[in-house]
Amino acid sequence: MRKKLVIKDIERCVGCGLCMYACSRKNAKKPEIGVGSSGILPMSLSGFERGAAIIVCRACEDPPCAQVCPTGALKPRKGGGVIYRENLCIGCGNCIESCTIGAIFERDDGKIAVCVHCGYCVKFCPHGVLSYEEVES
Repeated sequence: MRKKLVIKDIERCVGCGLCMYACSRKNAKKPEIGVGSSGILPMSLSGFERGAAIIVCRACEDPPCAQVCPTGALKPRKGGGVIYRENLCIGCGNCIESCTIGAIFERDDGKIAVCVHCGYCVKFCPHGVLSYEEVES
């Protein structure tokens, strides 16, 4: 069985961004904080009363982003989602355009940031919104 990131209770999300910062710090070549290298994007839904949402890869079984990648930088992962091989990425943007939920982000260097379901962000969410769970392959 493989594990993947799961949004457990989106109603509890306040948009604090701690998941994004954790992802950014783990994946950045330089340890800057911000959305520049994060595969997660928290966003407000127009005010505290309406809450917040998280845009993150939902681990498609047959990911369209991997289908359109001309270099094989995105490879389908067992259990859903992708394995990102940054050294193969040419920054063409095909994957960004093909993602049906807008969960692939362009970094400042022209390459991409996408959730690879490592689960690192889960322990930084103070409200229990995220979970890292086993899924059937």
